Amino acid sequence: MNVPILVTGGAGFIGSHACKTLSARGYLPISVDNLSRGHTSAVKWGPLEVGDLRDIIFLKNVFSRYQPVAVMHFAAFAYVSESMKNPSLYHDNNVGGAETLINVIRETPCKYFVFSSSCTVYGDPKVIPIAEEHPRYPVNPYGEGKHHIEKYLVQANQEWGLHSVSLRYFNAAGADPEGEIGESHDPETHAIPCALIAAAKRQPFAINGTNYSTPDGTCVRDYVHVSDLADAHAKALNYLTNGGQTEAFNLGTGNGSSVRDVIQAVKDVTGRSVQVVEAPRRAGDPAVLIAAAERAGSILDWSPRFKDLQTQVQHAWNWLSKTYG
Repeated sequence: MNVPILVTGGAGFIGSHACKTLSARGYLPISVDNLSRGHTSAVKWGPLEVGDLRDIIFLKNVFSRYQPVAVMHFAAFAYVSESMKNPSLYHDNNVGGAETLINVIRETPCKYFVFSSSCTVYGDPKVIPIAEEHPRYPVNPYGEGKHHIEKYLVQANQEWGLHSVSLRYFNAAGADPEGEIGESHDPETHAIPCALIAAAKRQPFAINGTNYSTPDGTCVRDYVHVSDLADAHAKALNYLTNGGQTEAFNLGTGNGSSVRDVIQAVKDVTGRSVQVVEAPRRAGDPAVLIAAAERAGSILDWSPRFKDLQTQVQHAWNWLSKTYG
């Protein structure tokens, strides 16, 4: 039997890609998802257990049934703007769910944990590119929650030996190159799929902020392909099971692309125009986020295969065009 790995949020965008990668490497991914924002159609490589992470009895039953050797934790609400409007929702779901999960793990033989963290833990960066040693002062409740769980994992390691890797990824992009799974959020807020959908439906695409201190006035982000993120999670698991210590790593390409760069890539890939409207900045959005990800390369032996923005947009379009093309 394949080695069982518990994947919370396995019906979501990044979690489902991680499940595919784990399955290809001889693991059995057990997806745990309450399906509030995930999709059963994305669970293709192992069983799905439907339930909430804040339900202790449910979690204990899942651990008892499958005896996973490790946990990959993706389950969380992930809209920065929503977290600004409803911080208590994000604390209850993201922080409460993760803490309950970690506390249940303490009562099991499982001792490895890979955490889906975020570059939002850094807040407004003082230095670009951002290295792991950069001070962490999140500026929105979503980032605050990620920062809190990172610290909670360090305490769990010190107190009872849970070994963990926190992966601070920058902007997830793209879709499965083989077209089996992709991005499907409601509402969709990510720049690449929003621009692609706008091009497909010939509807306006809003640029949120055009007066940032960047070359073209729009936000600059480090887009990293979702399949590369999935690969990093598998390599983090390998690192832990081979004696690696509790650590945090950035995941990015080191390349920055503006919102206007994304729009141009969408035009190039789809051959369609994009109608642009300018809108105010969103609260909690830093001007520039670009990763220094050398440590993940040297320690996890990870390097992104799909660094080019146009390739990421092409893979996303291959998926989205099934619905909107």
